[in-house]
Amino acid sequence: MTLSSTIQAAVMPGVRVPVEVRRFSRPQLEPGAILLETIYSEVCGTDVHLHEGHLAGVPFPIIPGHVSVGRVAETGGEVLDLEGTPLRAGDVITFLDVHETCGKCWYCTVAKASTRCPSRRVYGITYSADEGLLGGWTQAIYLKPGVKTLRLPANLPPRRFIAAGCGLPTSVHAIERAEIGLGDSVVIQGSGPVGLNAVALAQLRGAGQVIVVGAPALRLEMARAMGADAVIDITEMGPAERVAAVKALTGGRGADVTIEATGSPAAVREGMQMTRDAGRYVVVGQYTDVGEVAINPHWDLNRKHLDVRGCWGSDFSHFYRGVRVLARYGDRFPWDRLISAEYSLEQAGQALADVAELKVVKALIRP
Repeated sequence: MTLSSTIQAAVMPGVRVPVEVRRFSRPQLEPGAILLETIYSEVCGTDVHLHEGHLAGVPFPIIPGHVSVGRVAETGGEVLDLEGTPLRAGDVITFLDVHETCGKCWYCTVAKASTRCPSRRVYGITYSADEGLLGGWTQAIYLKPGVKTLRLPANLPPRRFIAAGCGLPTSVHAIERAEIGLGDSVVIQGSGPVGLNAVALAQLRGAGQVIVVGAPALRLEMARAMGADAVIDITEMGPAERVAAVKALTGGRGADVTIEATGSPAAVREGMQMTRDAGRYVVVGQYTDVGEVAINPHWDLNRKHLDVRGCWGSDFSHFYRGVRVLARYGDRFPWDRLISAEYSLEQAGQALADVAELKVVKALIRP
């Protein structure tokens, strides 16, 4: 595609307002900026939550799409990638959606938790469409000066990268927080993209057993393809039965490590109960506010001597490591099969609906 003077983008005007295609003027690049011709962007579960109004402070209208891959169309002077090599027109790159972390606040410098930097902004989520082409559901993305970019390795096709998508760096962070040890029994709650990526990564960290709790059947079939030893269909049994099933698979104790990747608050107490005494429970799926859940601090937490860890977003180290994993192990796990369907910009609303209704594992926007 040759970019013209006007660029089309799929815009989310507001909460529960239908997605629409709008035209934008081709931007003039400031020094250090990049105009990226979009090859693929993804439709993430977070996009569904944004559309439902579950994240505060979203500056509608927005151009969704926080993880994308594209081809450099133009640069504002010399722009270097992570390795210090100048980017050229035609280079296939991806970029970290998180931008403008300051590197000098207390969270960045003392806590070493840049995902909590108050200056942090995110492509496709916290930038308004009124500010420009700052999301992936568009023919071209404007990468501001300082956006962190990565060339895709020669052995990593763009489609495979986007198949892993946002779920990969998120699950890299969750696996890091989980500190999975050799031989550990691992339960993953949720069979969406984050959970499915975590299935692969848990094995690479040496897990002795991986159990996936989720639905529907399409996604559980994919969990088995990614290497899960057992799957538990949440449509076939209630919470107490699911906890009992996990304990039956783990010598009566429960999992050494459980990772929540569902986005459902109700899953949290259940996951705590699936985890063995003195085990670790990582909550990564509660990125947006979809409600509260009650726990019993004595039985669910303290008596169990349970280590509960939150996990918010990802930083460039997780993004970088995810790309490296795909380049090294891309043929070992069927990441490409995560993609269920591709959609045009005009079909973005349908893509969003299909993700919301769990009709697909991964939906791509191909402008």
